[in-house]
Amino acid sequence: MPEADYLRLTAQRLQAAIGGAPLQRADLRWPNIAGHNLLGRSLINTYSYGKHLFLQFDDSRSLHVHLRMEGLFRIARTGTPQARGAGHNVRAVLGTAKWTAIGSELGMLDLLDTQDEKRILQKLGPEILAPDFITNGALVAAAKLDGYKDWPICAALLEQQIVAGIGTIWMAESLWALKIHPWAKVGDIPAAQRLELLQTAHKLLVRCVEIAGLHGLGRVTRKVHGQHKRFCVRCGVSQIAVSALSGPKNSPDQGAFDRVVFWCPVCQGGY
Repeated sequence: MPEADYLRLTAQRLQAAIGGAPLQRADLRWPNIAGHNLLGRSLINTYSYGKHLFLQFDDSRSLHVHLRMEGLFRIARTGTPQARGAGHNVRAVLGTAKWTAIGSELGMLDLLDTQDEKRILQKLGPEILAPDFITNGALVAAAKLDGYKDWPICAALLEQQIVAGIGTIWMAESLWALKIHPWAKVGDIPAAQRLELLQTAHKLLVRCVEIAGLHGLGRVTRKVHGQHKRFCVRCGVSQIAVSALSGPKNSPDQGAFDRVVFWCPVCQGGY
């Protein structure tokens, strides 16, 4: 599932491509909003909050998008074959005179009054990429963690009501960075280290957005996630393991879409 970094980059690309110009094409292929018309409207702001994407238009309406597992937006020059937006998996086509954004495999689309965005956001924890996360958001999220002391820390970091935007990639990278056993109970981790963990996740995601914005996500280095059976770059002793979120001895069932945890059994072997 795309995480906060991918959503932030998507928001930036959409705003750069179709922001500020009237829509000449607005095809929303979602049952409850298919009849709504955005033709002639201009996109004035696009932003992400955790795993949610909001496209704000000049008529005080917002398109709320959740990518779920495989959703994405492609940008194509208007008038080219790539901008046709054909295919059963296309859910949104938004085009200006110059560029067209095609949303495929989107998990959710909704059109709402911009002022109602706060109803969605108030259910979520602090946004991991917020500029004030280090000084403010991390403290709020750390306080929320106190209510999940019996949870394994790997699961707690994925709970969007605690902190919005962390997924399996940056959960694993953050825990590895601080040598924390992924299944340590939240309550067994010192409060100062829990705060440091949240701040570390923020720093890693910010760095990812910076690198990917310049060179693409393919240039972002991951130390542990996706490195199954490779030797840990820190200890050099253990091969990276992959387990299910439910426990270190459980193998993930990808057919059942189990959440996975990549970790080093030596660096993070216990707590």
